[in-house]
Amino acid sequence: MRPLHNSMIRAWLGIGALQWRLWKGVIAVGGRARVRLIMFLLPLALIYSASISQAAEITYQDGLGRVVKIPVPVKRAVILVGPDDLIPALNIWNKVVGVSTYTYAHDDLLRAAKPDWKDNVVPVASGMADVNIEALIKLRPDIVVTWSYSHKTIRFMEQNGLRVIAINPETLREFYGVIDLFGRLFGRGKEAARTINEMEGIFRLIQERVSGIPSDKIKKVLWVHYGGKPTSVACNGSLLAVMLKEIRALNPAASIMPGRGGSADVSIEKIIAWNPDVIFIWGYAPYKARDILDNPQWRYIRAVKDGRVYKAPERSTWSPILAPLSLWTAMRVYPEYFKDVDFEKVVDDFYKKVFGIPCSKVKDFED
Repeated sequence: MRPLHNSMIRAWLGIGALQWRLWKGVIAVGGRARVRLIMFLLPLALIYSASISQAAEITYQDGLGRVVKIPVPVKRAVILVGPDDLIPALNIWNKVVGVSTYTYAHDDLLRAAKPDWKDNVVPVASGMADVNIEALIKLRPDIVVTWSYSHKTIRFMEQNGLRVIAINPETLREFYGVIDLFGRLFGRGKEAARTINEMEGIFRLIQERVSGIPSDKIKKVLWVHYGGKPTSVACNGSLLAVMLKEIRALNPAASIMPGRGGSADVSIEKIIAWNPDVIFIWGYAPYKARDILDNPQWRYIRAVKDGRVYKAPERSTWSPILAPLSLWTAMRVYPEYFKDVDFEKVVDDFYKKVFGIPCSKVKDFED
């Protein structure tokens, strides 16, 4: 039989080095003195253990400017509105107990990465304002992650004793911060760093190609239906606007004061006046590129005349997929600068490293 070393005994008892030295001293004392010493040291040991466990928390300033303290590691989380794709990226399948009904019903990336992922997850919200609070409370989550725009819902959840983090990343750095936060919450720092590194690799590839584009060759690019209507455009305060800046495209809507979610409604006359070279349609829009190309109201716009209107994949920008989506966009705006880039290989490698599956398994970027 292998002898028990001090470190093995400490691990079994769940005590630290200081506590172990105290207990060794107790063992060396005999008789009534030992009993008295145990009675004296036991409360101190309990206090010490409690202080260690209480120190295991992180402090985070969320999208509403609130300072939230979260005990870590989080073992039970609910993601209502947010980066669901971080579930496979950070391998936190067994730590997420609730998601939105849309994610539960439609997220093919999660299904492809883990076919049985729904077995231990409950859908608890059909929208930011429509939360099944009874079902949510029954899940006993350590943390609920949602969008910062749902102020009323956040207050309601907190009034029911739930700890809530509100997120709203508006820049690439802020989104990296959300990935890092998830890494710290779930004890997945290594996976978070790997995800950020893979994203940065694609953005570096884009920068290498677009940095040399002459200023008079910069294209005007518009992203439409980001907020609802075909004339709802992405302006400042959205990751789509950040993406257009990363690929060195001129967003004519950038100077508009953003509304909810970084979008703004404009008139068709305004879009005609902007006369964008390329138009992208939000992936979740209920229409296709052909609907704009065939619409007589849009026929005078250069992008329509040149046939450069594209429907994006149905993916959230609050995802590591923002990086390959940016490459996909850049290659349509400046195809001549990416002729030698094997898009399928780059994106397939990215999916394998980040999500553990090839991109072909979800067909995100098929035309």
